[in-house]
Amino acid sequence: MKRRCCCLVVMALAVIGAGCATENTSVVAPDAQVQKLTGGFQFTEGPAADAKGNVYFTDIPNNRIHKWSLDGQLSTFRESSGGSNGLYFDKDGNLLACEGGGRRLVSIDAQGKVTSLADKYQGKRFNSLNDLWIDRKGGIYFTDPRYGQRDGMEQDGEHVYYLSPDRKNVTRVVDDMVRPNGVIGTRDGKLLYIADHGGNKTFVYKINKDGTLSDKKLFAPEGSDGMTIDNRGNIYLTTSAVAVYNKKGEKIETIEVPEGPANVCFGGKDKKTLFITARTSLYSVRMRVKGL
Repeated sequence: MKRRCCCLVVMALAVIGAGCATENTSVVAPDAQVQKLTGGFQFTEGPAADAKGNVYFTDIPNNRIHKWSLDGQLSTFRESSGGSNGLYFDKDGNLLACEGGGRRLVSIDAQGKVTSLADKYQGKRFNSLNDLWIDRKGGIYFTDPRYGQRDGMEQDGEHVYYLSPDRKNVTRVVDDMVRPNGVIGTRDGKLLYIADHGGNKTFVYKINKDGTLSDKKLFAPEGSDGMTIDNRGNIYLTTSAVAVYNKKGEKIETIEVPEGPANVCFGGKDKKTLFITARTSLYSVRMRVKGL
């Protein structure tokens, strides 16, 4: 079912954080405002853009994956989504989803066929998969925290994993975080950023040839739910607002949103619109920069 949703301009400007960017260096387009695109959800998450720039996002409690099209149409892409959270498109156009409720990583083709890619590590079920990123080889990094009740946990903690490009082997690559959540990598495949939401910090790692991680460094003194990266290498974190950090780990801007943001991605025809899932709604703002 589709329905037309009007863009509602929210009286909340995309503002620059105190002591941060200037007009000439802002990542936000001149005079851009945060716009509410659609609302009425329970908890939006996991935005991801397809090759054309359409944006897909999840409504976790309602167990659905929605699509926001380039022409402003809202539709439901998948019902009974397994509590899908983070989303990401692979090079073949399949939508990969972290099923928090289903406790597995799945691939969904254009016809809606669902294929399970991983649901266990060393014979034990995952906790509640949250977010993911696909590297240039086709390998998949994903986080596996546990929110809410901890009954039924089979893993010995909350960790980060890597599914090999042939999708046959799962390796645990991070095992020292409190509660890992958002994850994103660089275009060249050399660095991976992971937010420890439970530890309220974000770290950056060197990606090794075999997919393992090394050289852990503190990147930002705050955690994040979801995250994304732009063509300048800036990292976008989501806490009470969207915090933008440059490659050096310096906060350069803050984008205020009427509701607490949970995740972000770039989309639209030119990939220069930042889409923000925030509690009950989907928002957007035009940018100077573009997504990768």
